[in-house]
Amino acid sequence: MKKFLLDIGNTHTVLAEYVPGSGIGPRTTFGTASFSARDLPAGMIAAACVVPEVRKRLEGRGIFFPDASNSRGQVDFTRIDCSTLGADRVANAEALAARYPLPGIVIDCGTAVTMELVDEKKIFRGGAIAPGRALMRKVLASGTAQLPELPLSEKIPAEIGAGTRNSIAFGVDRGAVGMIREFISAAKEKYEIASVVLTGGDAPFFRPAFPDAVTPGNDFTLHGLRIAAGW
Repeated sequence: MKKFLLDIGNTHTVLAEYVPGSGIGPRTTFGTASFSARDLPAGMIAAACVVPEVRKRLEGRGIFFPDASNSRGQVDFTRIDCSTLGADRVANAEALAARYPLPGIVIDCGTAVTMELVDEKKIFRGGAIAPGRALMRKVLASGTAQLPELPLSEKIPAEIGAGTRNSIAFGVDRGAVGMIREFISAAKEKYEIASVVLTGGDAPFFRPAFPDAVTPGNDFTLHGLRIAAGW
């Protein structure tokens, strides 16, 4: 029977077949808002889902949804309260522990920016959750009377903003870089971090600011999902 990995994020949903011995096949991307059971392939499916409404749509399809209590990987999630830990973060922690030297952190840059920290004994030690760049822009525009919502820029602004639009880009984008830098700094205060992994759709933007970080590509969370499923 074919096996499929399904990563349901706040904005996008990614589906890919996993072939034992060959790895993860081509990815198909859907808009999460419209994703439903009719988009599911026939076969075994392991899914990470951070959108309860979408999970409800998929009930009754025999999908395995890994979480901190049933993950079949190597990470110990019992040392802190992980009862509300998102499946994407579980998958990221499992991929980090299986593929990189520990202690390590993985920072997933998407609609939200999350950090997961796993120590040298493969114990999950917590992390962080914050808004991503697109969400910061949206909230800034919706919460003020005159500030526009700007599209995402591809490069980190080099100059302090000389006008409103440039000031928003500088404030949000450089602020997001500083936020991640603080995440890393806080982790290094307590652990001798051996690996920093940057993943997620917005990781390429942050990559120049963190030249020592590893950027493993788009399949990082899917690999963690595969590990959590015991495949």
